[in-house]
Amino acid sequence: MIYIRGHRTDYDDWASLGNEGWSYDEVLPWFRRSEDHFGGASDYHGAGGELTVSALNAHPATHAFIEAGRAAGHAVNDDFNGADQEGVGHYHVTIRNGRRCSASVAFLHPLRGKRTNLTVLTGVHATGLILQGKTAQGVKVKMNGREVDILARRETIVSAGAFGTPQLLLLSGIGDGSALRPHGIAVRHELPGVGQGLVDHPDYILPYKTHDTSLMGVSLRGAATMTKAFFEYRSKQTGVLASNFGEAGAFLRTDAALARPDVQIHWVTGIVDDHNRKQHLGHGMSCHVCVLRPKSRGSVGLTSADPLAPPRIDPNFFGDDDDVATLLKGYKLTREIMETGPMARYAPREMYAKRTFSDDELIGVLRRRTDSIYHPVSTCRMGIDDMAVVDHRLRVRGMERLRVVDASIMPTLVGGNTNAPSIMIGEKGADMIAQDWR
Repeated sequence: MIYIRGHRTDYDDWASLGNEGWSYDEVLPWFRRSEDHFGGASDYHGAGGELTVSALNAHPATHAFIEAGRAAGHAVNDDFNGADQEGVGHYHVTIRNGRRCSASVAFLHPLRGKRTNLTVLTGVHATGLILQGKTAQGVKVKMNGREVDILARRETIVSAGAFGTPQLLLLSGIGDGSALRPHGIAVRHELPGVGQGLVDHPDYILPYKTHDTSLMGVSLRGAATMTKAFFEYRSKQTGVLASNFGEAGAFLRTDAALARPDVQIHWVTGIVDDHNRKQHLGHGMSCHVCVLRPKSRGSVGLTSADPLAPPRIDPNFFGDDDDVATLLKGYKLTREIMETGPMARYAPREMYAKRTFSDDELIGVLRRRTDSIYHPVSTCRMGIDDMAVVDHRLRVRGMERLRVVDASIMPTLVGGNTNAPSIMIGEKGADMIAQDWR
């Protein structure tokens, strides 16, 4: 629900890699097109679009975090998607009337019963593409226990994400032959870049315990507070439960000589441990810190030729030691903010690292606990080199009537959350499809 586009230079980097039409100035209109920003239309924001972008009624601890960032020497930024990304501030969110405004809520729900040329099937699993030579004819799906062919009159568009899209292409015989043959899959089109180049933001969470029961947590007093909040949310869709809990953050440079931020912080009004699967008694807060442009690259492949089997995912976090060094610097910047004056009233106590830890000890903690922050991209990346999978119009290279439109096409990982950029790719991709078939 955090609405972040990334740094303007991220898209200029895409264009410089040979992807015509993908510079910041060229993609900004597509961000603005779908946006309904709470502040109205401006040079950087749109109004009246399908996607609600709102401001939160933040927790007092969130305001304290921002003031702590200011006290630690960082600029306060009122709009991370405006003229400058750097600084500490509140996140803008895709929340409408206290509920998540997802891509489905924003774009699909309003069309129910209104579009005769739209059919949405749920509980259906795509198992492979239907190919005739180098031309895509449609897609095979498993529906109600039986195989069904869905044929395309014009073209087939794959939008299964950074994991699902390369898996579907590989299952269909599109990819590196040496990866397909061990699974008994005939090579229909040699394309070595499929599934390669996976990149995600390696993320470390600093969880803190606190005595303040107004923050999320488990206690008798906290249960009373949450019960009251529950009834407020049910009746008014307001209060602490109308939040995404990731209410603020920062984009910071770990070295003043850098041209743009290289780490991002997500401040959360509760303890997050192991993707919130590990619960703790008491109350607390958390600070994520992630490396925005990691050098490490992973891959997505097949575990078998069974389309219902999960893909093989190797994120290869910290495959490059520079990523560990950057995250260590980002960790120290985060800890400094959490230990600065305005946060003192919450007396936060870090749970997994001590102030006395050496750098080597901290690196050990980072290596054990760093994980995904759910921003995987680049497994079918756009470009002009031999490992590129799609061209600048998102057409699969060497194939006919086959296009990929999702986060897997990003040539590089943007410096920020990937939901808004993925929606922009959808907007721009839809326009390209319309242009090509007009």
